[in-house]
Amino acid sequence: MSEKRPFPNIISFWKLLGPSFLVLAMGLGSGEVILWPYLVSQYGLGIAWGALLGISMQFFVNMEIERYALIKGESVFVGLFKKVKWSGGWFIFSTFVGFGLPGIVAASAKMVGHVFGVDQYKYLAICFLIFMGLVLTLNQSVYRTMETITKLMIVICVPLILLLVVIVVDGETWKALFGGLVGKGEGFRFLPHGISVATFLAAFAYSGAGGNLNLTQSIYIKEKGYGMGKYSQKLSGLLRKNEEVSIQMTGVDFEDNVESRLNFRKWWNMINMEHLIVFWGMGLLSMFLLMLLSYSTTFGKTSSEGISFVIDQANSISLLYGGLVGAAVLFVLGLLLFQTQMGILDSTSRIMGENLALIRGAGDGRKMNLSRIYFMFVWLQVVFGVVLFLMDYKEPRFLIVLGAVINAFAMLVHVILVRYLNQITFKGVFATSLWRKIILLVVIAFFAFFSVYNIYTSVF
Repeated sequence: MSEKRPFPNIISFWKLLGPSFLVLAMGLGSGEVILWPYLVSQYGLGIAWGALLGISMQFFVNMEIERYALIKGESVFVGLFKKVKWSGGWFIFSTFVGFGLPGIVAASAKMVGHVFGVDQYKYLAICFLIFMGLVLTLNQSVYRTMETITKLMIVICVPLILLLVVIVVDGETWKALFGGLVGKGEGFRFLPHGISVATFLAAFAYSGAGGNLNLTQSIYIKEKGYGMGKYSQKLSGLLRKNEEVSIQMTGVDFEDNVESRLNFRKWWNMINMEHLIVFWGMGLLSMFLLMLLSYSTTFGKTSSEGISFVIDQANSISLLYGGLVGAAVLFVLGLLLFQTQMGILDSTSRIMGENLALIRGAGDGRKMNLSRIYFMFVWLQVVFGVVLFLMDYKEPRFLIVLGAVINAFAMLVHVILVRYLNQITFKGVFATSLWRKIILLVVIAFFAFFSVYNIYTSVF
């Protein structure tokens, strides 16, 4: 039996910050910037309740993912692979299928291309993908770079959008938002007639990161050194080694005593607060601001399909405040999508790389070149995206909705698996509380219903 270590003391709140920004940023480029504002442009703010419910559900899902890594000092992929051997192959398959479709970078390229008069934005998207691959390949510390870029983008962009909303949005629009939080729409309750359930589910699934991306939280908090992650072998360091090294992906046990339980409670309360403020609070604020902006500038004024409604929104702002302001808004949103796609490229490559390493025996300390595995998945996704663009599969909303429907089912699977893993692993003070278990059951039921409904309507 390996030597047990003390459960680490809590660190300051400011040193905790980082992982929640990363998972938030991966949601900003899909549900927040594109899908919810698109639905609002078509149906109004009566669907705002869906955004609130979606991100609230993801908060509780994410915290169970964090619970495992906090206590065990290893990612949930390691824990699941020990119990459910097929999970490694499933996570590789579902992650690639769900996020290999390059809808977000297509949207980014279309927005930026419109600002600079580039009509063939698929070639710009190809350049974006290749640039992202180079950044992730050549950087000395992928995690620190992604954390820095993400914090910078959120801290700069969210206040700018808030300022624009304060200028553009009137009192009636705010009133419509508050009504939408309880499902009161313009001529409907909760869901308007004719709304695409697939698109609504896509927006719901992307109220936050969505799909398997939520699971990366366990890797990121281990990288940051939360709890027992302090003692773990860090993936960021392993990614810079060009030779085969012995990889120890399993965590270190601690002595179950009064001090350990007290330290766990302190960590648990602190990371709940951090995730509530950064992921839930800033995520909800971002969604509401962009929904308010969409309602004020495009609702009832455009019938554009797909991402074109964002361009219509920028044109409306240009008419009110000048072309430079409209172009700036479009450029900022394009940059948000760009950093989101790069974050997804990093996150999905970590997920698939870690699971392939587990399949190949990394959990037993076998030597392998983890850098090579990670970069293989980075460039596999880049090449896949380039091929799709060259084949002219480039409509952003179609790609994003298709990917999100796939990811909604992937979320259903991983919520069930993580709930099972935590239930059989933790007891007493470390276990999931009853009220959180009930919430997870509601999440499972919700995603099961919508997944079955989408499959049924697609087949019949």
